[in-house]
Amino acid sequence: MREIVDARGLSCPQPVVLTKKALEREEVKEVLTIVDNPTALENVARMVKTLQLGSVVDEKEGQYYISIFKEEGLQGKNEKETLEGDTVILINSNVLGQGDNKLGGILMKSFLYTLTQLEGEIKSVIFMNSGVLLTTAGSELIEHLQVLAEHGTEILSCGTCLDFYNVNNKLAVGTVTNMYTITEKLLHAGRVLNF
Repeated sequence: MREIVDARGLSCPQPVVLTKKALEREEVKEVLTIVDNPTALENVARMVKTLQLGSVVDEKEGQYYISIFKEEGLQGKNEKETLEGDTVILINSNVLGQGDNKLGGILMKSFLYTLTQLEGEIKSVIFMNSGVLLTTAGSELIEHLQVLAEHGTEILSCGTCLDFYNVNNKLAVGTVTNMYTITEKLLHAGRVLNF
């Protein structure tokens, strides 16, 4: 059975949530999700990749049609098994700690550099609120984040936050994510560090 999820005009994380609910229905073998913006397309595509499902994207006049095929995915595997046991770091600010922002910037730079020395230790670093300013053009910390990414650490920036700070087209490292994916990663993490 094929199910259509028309998520045009819906904000993050609704397209992902509705698509995942459709995929969870046992009788559904294929889901066609329709979105009307690149961020929603990227968020749904990332979920599809995480679930290791097959998909085909067709773009027509600014509308994205994502055909998702369940039979190519994780049959008989528990999605939780692929996500548990990971350390996730949540960074909510472009400075570390409270007090002087100049000192906070120095501490954040030192912290992210230190993470680059712990190869293989960190699964994901998620940036929210003003933390997304660290992943965009002009940030002094791009080099450290690129090293983390090269070591296999997932660098994720909240799409809503990038939009709020009007830097959604300036992302320099990592990928855009949504609240659904952020929540899922935090819930399935073996350990969460919040800064």
